Amino acid sequence: MSFESLASVTTSTRILLVDDHPLVRDGLRARLDAMPNVTVVGEAENASEALRLADSVKPHLTLMDIGMKGVNGIELAGLFHARFPDIAVVMLSMHGNLEYVRQTAQAGARGYVLKDAPAHEIVTAIDTVMNGGMYYSAAIAARLVQATASTDPRDTLTARENDILARIGRGMANKQIAAEVGLSVRTVETHRLNIKRKLGIEGQAELIRYAVENCPE
Repeated sequence: MSFESLASVTTSTRILLVDDHPLVRDGLRARLDAMPNVTVVGEAENASEALRLADSVKPHLTLMDIGMKGVNGIELAGLFHARFPDIAVVMLSMHGNLEYVRQTAQAGARGYVLKDAPAHEIVTAIDTVMNGGMYYSAAIAARLVQATASTDPRDTLTARENDILARIGRGMANKQIAAEVGLSVRTVETHRLNIKRKLGIEGQAELIRYAVENCPE
């Protein structure tokens, strides 16, 4: 692993690791311990532990997973931003979904790094964020540029949301959709709300009309 950019990382950057998988934390700690200007000052496996440690060990930056039990990483990023505005939050996740990226940014996260990204990206992310910038994995950055350039609002929908939109276009009710895709009716209703929000649609009739016109069988 190359550490060519380590010289620019803020001296003695204090880092808190937040992930509910001990093996992931062990791997991150081993990687970060090899960095001369970085110190891991704590590890947490859930939101309550992370908030408690943040208050006591005073990290400069938190590397945080999204998919944790209970309070997830997106919600926790928002709590950190509200309670500890001086602590930078960088998300580490297996999920490349742009909606997750947008939600974490809205929650106050300063970066988003994929767990399967090249090892040097963590170094670059820490360097960039601790110098006041924002950092996204190369794969995420490329998709953000592509999404920004797109003129089709459906590109903002997840694969699941596009599937549900197509079923709405076929005249299916929430209960029918839930039965076919293996979700609860309430979850389908939530997806419908998210679809309307992303597409800028207000009522159910307008949503059905949009689905019929834009999701041909």
